[in-house]
Amino acid sequence: MLICFFGLLFLGMPIAVMMIATASVTLVLNTSNSLLVIPQQLFNALDNSILLSIPFFILAGNIMTEGATASRLVAIVNSLVAGYPGGLALTATMSCMFFAALSGSSPATVVAIGSIMFPALKKAGYDERFSTGLVTSAGSLGIVIPPSIPMILYCMVMNTSVAELFMAGIVPGILIGLSFMGYTLYLAIKGQWRASETVSGAERLKIFRDGVWGLMLPVIVLGGIYSGLFTPTEAAGVSVVYALFVELVIYREITITQIPGICRQGAILSGCLLFILAGAMTMIWLLTAERLPHQVAEIVTANVHSGWMFLIIANILFLLLGTVMDNVSAMLLLSPLFMDTLSQFGIDFIHYGIIMVLVIEFGFLTPPFGLNLFVAMGLTNKSLLEVSRGVAPFLVLLLVCLILVTFIPDISLFLPKLFLR
Repeated sequence: MLICFFGLLFLGMPIAVMMIATASVTLVLNTSNSLLVIPQQLFNALDNSILLSIPFFILAGNIMTEGATASRLVAIVNSLVAGYPGGLALTATMSCMFFAALSGSSPATVVAIGSIMFPALKKAGYDERFSTGLVTSAGSLGIVIPPSIPMILYCMVMNTSVAELFMAGIVPGILIGLSFMGYTLYLAIKGQWRASETVSGAERLKIFRDGVWGLMLPVIVLGGIYSGLFTPTEAAGVSVVYALFVELVIYREITITQIPGICRQGAILSGCLLFILAGAMTMIWLLTAERLPHQVAEIVTANVHSGWMFLIIANILFLLLGTVMDNVSAMLLLSPLFMDTLSQFGIDFIHYGIIMVLVIEFGFLTPPFGLNLFVAMGLTNKSLLEVSRGVAPFLVLLLVCLILVTFIPDISLFLPKLFLR
């Protein structure tokens, strides 16, 4: 299985096809089962209503990216930090945090906020390397602050509560955002950056009135989920309807003729994610049938005597694996493999899920599979090396936050324990 998996990986085969091919080869060589099991497992993997939320959240994010929601959010945030040193840079971080609560997608956040903030920061005289690193890194909060598509995928393979994992991501997301803002403020004071222009109370009120429709989306979606008014899948559908209403009727920044193109983009991304999920679930079925998670748990518990040490090893493993495959696929494949190990060490699945999401965020910002890096390259016309250099200081901050979340479980579990358990 390992020879087939890594052989196909280094040959450059698409990750979903690679997992299906590995499962098929292993099935033929090691078991007496028919290959008909493979299409059955592919179907079973996608036969779950929770997966409907993925294309819906992606579509809602695409609608708001094409429309005026992102620019209205930037205006609101800028009015809040006007007058502070480095105010425009603080605006970039806070805008990414707010838009993350709308889109559920890291690349979509970089595109929506970056297309506005990159030119604005450059025009205001900010260092280009810093500006590129800030927006690229802050955009990665799209997968930490709920709703988050990787969180939904994790809950699917680990059979955990989407509502709990969404709520668990709020505090870590704010922690990372505040660390980025603190670093920005430190540089601004040290470098004596000029403060941004102040905004009068009347202007601020007008800006809030114009942008309140966008701010209401996370309130409606997350409030509906946590109150039990609707499920995460229904919330995703509500987000699409609301986003269409706001952009077509209120802001009128998109037209009916743009809808097919927006849907096409969402369908392509959804198809890629769901195909990877189907391949991963098929591979997971085979591993479970061969009792591999149980064997891994026995080996780990025999050699590792601390849950904290296991989490450190798991983090290092995922970070290393991210150099040869994307971290979302690594999470889908390996997390169920450690399910028995987590249970034996008494590690909360929700806590572990947030750790995995932060590791994925780290992977979005590191080559060779750092998707946010490629998005930023397209927006700024800079090389991969230049973008990576800009991101480097923020990776250090993200690593510190990952360590804190790993060793202080209450950072992620405080809200779920308070409201949902």
